[in-house]
Amino acid sequence: MVTGPFINASAVLVGGVLGALLSQRLPERIRTSMTSIFGLASLGIGILLVIKCANLPVMVLSTLVGTLLGEICNMEKGINTLVSKLQQLMSAKGKKKASAHESYIQSYVAIIVLFCASGTGVFGAMREGMTGDASILIAKAFLDFFTATIFACTLGIAVAAISVPMLLIQLTLAACAAIIMPLTTPMMRYAAGGHRAAHLRNKNVCRGEYAACAGAGDADLSGLDAVFCLKTRAFSAMW
Repeated sequence: MVTGPFINASAVLVGGVLGALLSQRLPERIRTSMTSIFGLASLGIGILLVIKCANLPVMVLSTLVGTLLGEICNMEKGINTLVSKLQQLMSAKGKKKASAHESYIQSYVAIIVLFCASGTGVFGAMREGMTGDASILIAKAFLDFFTATIFACTLGIAVAAISVPMLLIQLTLAACAAIIMPLTTPMMRYAAGGHRAAHLRNKNVCRGEYAACAGAGDADLSGLDAVFCLKTRAFSAMW
C-alpha cells in the first residue's frame, strides 16, 4: 500500500489549517525567505536524483523526447486554456464582484496547479507505485507543508481543500505506475534506479529471480541478462 500520497496530502491539509489560523501573524520576511529555501530544496532533490540515475543517457534521451512531444502537441497552450476555463468557472458566480475576486481566483488556481501538477509530485507518485519508495513524496510533504501555510495566511482555509484533488491525482498516478510495472523488464527497472527498491518490497519475487539465475549456468546467460543476474546475486548477498 502506498503511503506517500497520504503523507503529502496530510501535510497540505495541516499546513492550510495552520496558515489560516496564523493569518497575518506570520511576518512578511519569513514568507519571502522561505520561498527561496523551497526553490533551493527542489533543486537539490533534482540534482540528487540525477546523480543516482543508473543510466544517464536514457534519462537525457527521455527528457529530450518528452520535451519534443510536448512542443509538438502544444501542451503548454492546452494547460493555459484549462487554467483559464477553471478561472472562469470559479468566477462565474461572482460576476458582480469580479474585480474584487480576480486576484484571489488567479492566486488560488495557480497554487492548485502548483500542488497538483508539480513535476516532483508526478514523479514521486509514479516512483512509489513502481518501486515502493516514498522518499520523494515525503520530502515534498515537508516543502508543501510550509508552502500551504504561507499561502493560507493570505488565501485562507481554502488552501487546505487542495489536499483532496492532490491525493486523488497522486493515488491515480501510483496505481497506473503499478499497472505498468509488470510490463517493464528487470533491466529497465535497474536503469531507472528503482530495481533494488522494488525487490526490497517484493523479496519473494526477487528471490525467485535469484533462484532462476543461480540455477542457470553462466554459459546460458548473455548480454544484459548476464548483467542482471550478477546484479541480482549481489543484491541477494546483501540480504
